[in-house]
Amino acid sequence: MTGSEINYDLLRPMVPFKDLLPSHLQQLLDESETLYLFPGDVLCEKGQYDEVHYYLLYGELLATNGDPGNAAVEAGDYRESSLYPVASCQPRPCRLQAKTEARVLQVNRERLDQLLAWSQAAEYLLVDFARQRALDEDAAWLGTILKSNLFLKVPPTNVDQMFRHLQTRLVSADQVIVRQGELGDCCYFIKEGEAEVVQYSDSDPRPRSVARISAGRCFGEDALLRETVRNATVRMLTDGVLLSLAKTHFLQLLREPPVEQISWNGFLKQATSTTIVDVRTEAEYAQGHLRNAVNIPLNLLRLKGRMLTAAGSDKHQCVVYCNSGRRSATASYFLAKQGLSAVSLAGGIGQLEQEQCTPLWSTTDYVLHNGQVVEGH
Repeated sequence: MTGSEINYDLLRPMVPFKDLLPSHLQQLLDESETLYLFPGDVLCEKGQYDEVHYYLLYGELLATNGDPGNAAVEAGDYRESSLYPVASCQPRPCRLQAKTEARVLQVNRERLDQLLAWSQAAEYLLVDFARQRALDEDAAWLGTILKSNLFLKVPPTNVDQMFRHLQTRLVSADQVIVRQGELGDCCYFIKEGEAEVVQYSDSDPRPRSVARISAGRCFGEDALLRETVRNATVRMLTDGVLLSLAKTHFLQLLREPPVEQISWNGFLKQATSTTIVDVRTEAEYAQGHLRNAVNIPLNLLRLKGRMLTAAGSDKHQCVVYCNSGRRSATASYFLAKQGLSAVSLAGGIGQLEQEQCTPLWSTTDYVLHNGQVVEGH
């Protein structure tokens, strides 16, 4: 059973699902799996390495670490611990075994991290677009595109470049835009107007209507991803405005721009003399973070990035980090566009063994005050 059949409201409070755009959460659920456990079933072993997160949706699990005292994890009570993935450290810090009948959502870590980076980057760009007066007319339309799943293969750092490559095309009612069987070299976004998608078959010469699409939708995207002919014909039902993206430009957008990174050993050498910024969500930060790290989530960098100027980051680099290095690399890129200097912790803190993090780990809130990192209240 896929996660798409789970009650959406049940997942929304969980971390970090509540920080995913709805379309990205649905995409994640479509790719995830629901596990059903009976009493005594083992979910994972202590010391195990794997590529998934487990979210307990129903029932109780017993966490056994070899000590006399075992901890029970119960679903549905919405205590703080029940909102996070269970025993998520790598290697697994304990054995997880079903105490009662239980239901668990199994989510791929890498995919969750990718979608989270995209969601937060999209929110950053929406704020950025809102600040650009020249884009006022297009703000709502750009937001629709950013919240779609079409360009999840494009690194978030390249999304703003994508818009610069779009070409405007005025079209009229009854105009055929793409024909079934032709080899495509671009895709189209509908900015204004409505179109019909039809297909032809060898057994029936009459066209079969497949869908009607309107503003915010895209068609012809298969041409960007693989060498294939168009599988449908698209005809305009009204006058409209289309934006096209050529395949050559799309392939260029798949390459991530270089960002400056620092290794864990390099970070340790300068940890006491630099500003450390955790760009994960507030809920992730609250669960634990590097000591003296201030929390400025990636999606809020456009609003709060200037706080780092007072900390002197315009004179020396601050270090930004996340779980995998994906969000921090994006944050470093965005900060550079704001004229600030930042370096990303390569691989993020998720690559580290627990004993490497423990000496520098904290649950204390830190904030920037007059350019200095202080404990929050």
